[in-house]
Amino acid sequence: MDAEAAGPVTPTHATDAAAQEPESDRQRLAGVVTMVASGLSNQVGAATGALAFPVLGPVGVVAARQYVAAVVLAAVGRPRLRAFTWWQWRPVLLLALVFGTMNLSLYSAIDRVGLGLAVTLEFLGPLTIALAGARRRLDACCAVVAGAGVVTLMRPQPSADYVGMGLGLLAAVCWASYILLNRTVGRRIPGAQGPAAAAGVSALMFLPVGAVVVVQHPPTAGSVVYAVAAGVLSSAVPCLADLFTLRRVPARAFGLFMSVNPVLAAAVGWVVLGQGLGGAEWASITAIVAANAVSVLTSRL
Repeated sequence: MDAEAAGPVTPTHATDAAAQEPESDRQRLAGVVTMVASGLSNQVGAATGALAFPVLGPVGVVAARQYVAAVVLAAVGRPRLRAFTWWQWRPVLLLALVFGTMNLSLYSAIDRVGLGLAVTLEFLGPLTIALAGARRRLDACCAVVAGAGVVTLMRPQPSADYVGMGLGLLAAVCWASYILLNRTVGRRIPGAQGPAAAAGVSALMFLPVGAVVVVQHPPTAGSVVYAVAAGVLSSAVPCLADLFTLRRVPARAFGLFMSVNPVLAAAVGWVVLGQGLGGAEWASITAIVAANAVSVLTSRL
């Protein structure tokens, strides 16, 4: 009886394991699809916001994006602001300042040097953090390759816009600071309350800016639609998508896909805004993306 009773158990467990594997595969596939959608949404949102630059300028578009981000993150994080201590508020206030500066410098760079180049320069922020924490020769080689890509992107040319490139690098510094501050906020404040509070403070900082923009540059219906769409596509959708993705996709895969964003930005900038890139620019973007991809893929080898 014992042997006969034990007999059916093995097939049952095998069946359960077989059923779990396709389910896990489906979840990972859903995560990958979500990452692709999030990346495209982010870059299409930036390109859509650029369509409002002639009326609102980068500052007006960023203000609208900050407002949308504050509403979305407040709904997700539901921060209990009265319970925050000064020890918790300090990194939140710094995060709010960095958040606003990052978006403003990025959109100003997009206005001057185009979406693909601006996003590639901004991507140097998280790439630098990833490579700075590594101790392998391979990572040092990846850093050299990425550095060569940056030098090629910023090589002297008669038409080079160094102010725009500088703004892109400022966005990179802000993104790196954003990552480090988010870690601190995450340790001090539970859940998504910290980023939600920071987004709210940043939106408050942009209220007078938005008022000045409205007075000096009366918005048209189309520009408002573009600016709000930029906020939804570049803030709301990526925020919710990342929450979904990180539950289903390994952190290494998520980090790898992040490196594709400069390529997506260059493609979207070409299709939506007609901002074409030359062979040297594409080679530089490829080098920077490849450096991150190799570093991520070999991080556990």
